[in-house]
Amino acid sequence: MSLGEIWAILRRRWYFMVPFTVLSLIGGGYLWVTVPVSYESHSSVALLDSSAVARLAPTFGNPISNAGGSLIVTADVLIRTLESADAAKELHGRGVTDPYTAGFAPASDSPLVVLTVTGTDREKVLKETSTLTEFAGEQLDALQAAAKVPPAYAVQTAPVVLPQTPVAQSKSRYQGVAAVVILGVVSAFLLSILMEGVSVVRRRYKAASRPKKARAPRPRAGMLGRRVDATAILTVYLVLAFFIPSNLALPALGGVGTPANVFALLGLMWYLATWLGGRILPAPGTRLVRVALCVLGLAVLAAYISNALRESSHEEVLGADRGLIGFLVWVSLVVLTSAAMQERSRLDVLMRRVVVMASVVAAIGFYDFFAATNIADSIHIPGLQTSVAQVSVMDRGAFTRPRATTAQPLEFAGMLAILLPFAVQQALDPVRRHRHALRRWGPVILMAGALPLSVSRTSIVGLLLVALVMVPRWKPTRRWAAIGVLTASVAVFKVLVPGLIGTITGLFASFLSNSDSSTQARTVKYSAIVPYLKEHPLFGRGFGTFTPDLYFFTDNQYMLGLAEMGLLGLIALLTLFITGIHQGGAIRRLARTEADRELGQAFFASALVALVISATFDSLSFPMFAGMFFLTLGAGASYLGFVRRETAAATVPGPRRTPKTELAPPVERPRAAELPRPVESR
Repeated sequence: MSLGEIWAILRRRWYFMVPFTVLSLIGGGYLWVTVPVSYESHSSVALLDSSAVARLAPTFGNPISNAGGSLIVTADVLIRTLESADAAKELHGRGVTDPYTAGFAPASDSPLVVLTVTGTDREKVLKETSTLTEFAGEQLDALQAAAKVPPAYAVQTAPVVLPQTPVAQSKSRYQGVAAVVILGVVSAFLLSILMEGVSVVRRRYKAASRPKKARAPRPRAGMLGRRVDATAILTVYLVLAFFIPSNLALPALGGVGTPANVFALLGLMWYLATWLGGRILPAPGTRLVRVALCVLGLAVLAAYISNALRESSHEEVLGADRGLIGFLVWVSLVVLTSAAMQERSRLDVLMRRVVVMASVVAAIGFYDFFAATNIADSIHIPGLQTSVAQVSVMDRGAFTRPRATTAQPLEFAGMLAILLPFAVQQALDPVRRHRHALRRWGPVILMAGALPLSVSRTSIVGLLLVALVMVPRWKPTRRWAAIGVLTASVAVFKVLVPGLIGTITGLFASFLSNSDSSTQARTVKYSAIVPYLKEHPLFGRGFGTFTPDLYFFTDNQYMLGLAEMGLLGLIALLTLFITGIHQGGAIRRLARTEADRELGQAFFASALVALVISATFDSLSFPMFAGMFFLTLGAGASYLGFVRRETAAATVPGPRRTPKTELAPPVERPRAAELPRPVESR
């Protein structure tokens, strides 16, 4: 369905569009007028060592110099005390009636406590912040007095950031207005398309009993008259996903509000309009991946309800809402690549575009690595802001870890690892052998070469899995050539980038000996997840609520899934990954040509890589990796549907014919003149 046809439907169904749009605008305006602006003020308090524990500097005598990291536990006790019900009751008696929070300062290893008050009265918020700051010092003194700590050993508090002038917080206000307007417009759109679909079915039913009249084709003019398909929509999505840094998003939507994700939701609206309008039917043989996605959807909804039933903070409620939006983005990518693909040639075009654009991102990673910079830091788009705190150039050893246009080097490595099998498959595709060797193997060189530059175990594990899955299936000549190329590439990296191979091998050596600090930190986090899992073991705390600013980084998608969606969510995630592996194996098993068998092996390798490396970082929390994973997941279902239909068409028996060798020779009847005459009896 073209954009012009959609516009024509909306004009015909104006009695839905106009009232709903007007009502949504009135509702948004009402919220804007009635909902008051909230103000936020904060202060910071540092804990100081006692004079008996740490001597003051003899020259300066500065007490703030004693704000050491050994007081982290004391600060944690103070924070828990301030957030207790007894403290809230006492503060309420002192006039602090607005919501307040107490927590560690972000990205700080020192005992620095941040106190925040949010309310609608600016002067009152400032006064309450001052009261909360004084109360924090009193509570610390009371705790130590109850423990009978000698005065010489008592820990002191020192305000390092005085109560700040309250700042207006309009984000929640904008979100409420936008939600009402979007809900009204989308409802009107869906009702219009649904009514159009009903009328189309009725017209077809009536026309079935009438003689058909030949219609002259209507010429289509302009951009709106061009027919749009899923490949065109997903191409725009790929451009936005690959070339706009994935840490840039709309402020009201957080990390899920990237331009690519917003456009993917518009693509889902296009599919619904085309499907409800009777212009398209879901491609047959592609239902399995959507069933697996429905299982994940049940886990997401159950976790959302679990978050609503417990006493969750405002930040967790917003995180759960963002989680639902992110899930709808995944649904749109799977639906567009599986149900909306009607021609295999268009799907081939889409996968080639994926590989080409990913190779460009890999080339940007090469520039970042050798220039010791990050090109994404210089990209600023009006209306977008970074959703990742402190995105900067990351180093490991003596090397800069590139991230190109991704949010983090691990996302860069994971995204290239799941797309590398398709670059190899396309380079070996017989259909593309007439292309220049550089055009076929250039993406493979860029993507495979950029993986070690990320200086991470994730990239090497992904690269090894791709080689272990794909190379053994090749013929001996190609297999030994590939082994030779892999061996030579190690020598090339050792010469061109001295020290890189040693740094990477050191990472695995420290991992195996459990002497790596990052590995130890992750092991500690695994045990820290257990208390949260025990609280909600089946449905979790809420999808999208276990954010680093409220809790901590898990660095493991499965542990994050357990915390957010419980055991049901973990089963749903494993079902999703295993579905991708099954689709690749089914394509390889049903393929009638060697090219299709290699394509199935590529999908098998990609899904297996995603399954394994998701244990090394919270993969689906990153928009570019998640987008490419669900796109390839839906593409695997679509290819499996095409292969099944081709196999079924080839095995349908035709009309039986008797072979010529088995035909009986024709019997000629003798003519009347040649018949023997009867002998007359004499």
